[in-house]
Amino acid sequence: MARIAGIARHDRPFGPVEVLDSAQLIEGQGVAGDFRGTLKAGSDGRRGVVLLEAADWTEATAECGAELPWWERRANLLVEGLDLPQQPGAKLGIGTGVLVEITQECAPCERMEALHPGLRQALTPDWRAGARARVLRGGSVAVGDEIRIELQ
Repeated sequence: MARIAGIARHDRPFGPVEVLDSAQLIEGQGVAGDFRGTLKAGSDGRRGVVLLEAADWTEATAECGAELPWWERRANLLVEGLDLPQQPGAKLGIGTGVLVEITQECAPCERMEALHPGLRQALTPDWRAGARARVLRGGSVAVGDEIRIELQ
């Protein structure tokens, strides 16, 4: 079973990351309390939640010799056991009722290079830096919740 292995948020750009056992995902926005999850004027919610595959983070950090916890990526949901779809429009169910839609690749930024030389490049191929998603149906999520691809 694929599952949520970690949850994190940060309340402002470059602010400290808070690692959580559970959180609320807000429809049309993102993780409650996360600055990306706050709908701003003109926003369509496409960037609400960032999902990161645990295996991709492990491979990328090993490739460049970094020893960093996953939340340094500043993603919201760490996913184990699921190859995230690399196509906008793919839908993922989380737990018993949350539904998110992949909107785009989350390209690695210069901050990753500042964390460790070579990390940005190691995160570049094959959506390794994660996927952005819009929250279509909100609700509670917790570490250990099942995550699955929803058939169209």
